[in-house]
Amino acid sequence: MTMATGLCGLIGMALISVQAPTDHQTSPAPAAHPADKSTGKSTGKPAEGIAPKKDAPSAAAPKAYSEALNGTTLTFNMVPFTPKDGSKPFYVATCETTWDLYDVFLFGFDQEQPNGSTPEADAVSRPSKPYISMDRGFGHAGFPAISISYYGAKMYCEWLSAKTGKTYRLPTVSEWKALCEQGAVSKESAKEYAWFADNADAKTHAVGTAKADANGCFDLWGNASEWCTNENGKGVTLGGTFKDGGDAIGCASLVPSSAEWNASDPQFPKSKWWLADGGFVGFRVVCEIK
Repeated sequence: MTMATGLCGLIGMALISVQAPTDHQTSPAPAAHPADKSTGKSTGKPAEGIAPKKDAPSAAAPKAYSEALNGTTLTFNMVPFTPKDGSKPFYVATCETTWDLYDVFLFGFDQEQPNGSTPEADAVSRPSKPYISMDRGFGHAGFPAISISYYGAKMYCEWLSAKTGKTYRLPTVSEWKALCEQGAVSKESAKEYAWFADNADAKTHAVGTAKADANGCFDLWGNASEWCTNENGKGVTLGGTFKDGGDAIGCASLVPSSAEWNASDPQFPKSKWWLADGGFVGFRVVCEIK
């Protein structure tokens, strides 16, 4: 398997640990300012072995990190995001979920390596094997996973959460819109940041090959449209696609799920994992901040 390269590569994560004092200390603490033996007055200096008192540390701000998939050489990058409306902050993937990542879920490649998977992750239902070329021949390694149903995207998040121990999910509509609006992309600058009808040549492009927005995210506009969850718990797509014109991409582009996206599926019942006619639908993940 091949790992997507470029600006979606490794970002380190800084971890801060504070050791709390024990509450069962029985020996008395030495005086902070011991008296001078000759005068009996305080020296104004800390006692030997006692560090000067400091203010309590503030909570560390969330930092970007790179998630590694055990059992593979794959990673993906997550950055913290705080909506300006005061909503709860969260982590968001800098790129749309690629085929490289989704294939691990689909084919169980991590299970082939010792300690590559977990019983919890193995218990998550995996997709049925695709019956047509779901990447449409646009590109696979490093390209956004497309033709994925809302159910397929949600189950990937469930599997990823079980595998990593974090809480991954699809963004809500309000989260995605806040992310898009604070990304500071405009209709006038779209060609620098988005793959759409004007420059995409009627196909998806590898993630991270257009310009990153102000939040450090790629392809919120265009490329693959992205599954989100609305206030009623239903799947809708946002951002527009590589097929859309300039007026149909961006933060205001919201398209509900449609049965037409799987109309030509010959199976009965039709697949709940794949969209035979939805070769423009993908997703990106967010992760909750504890």
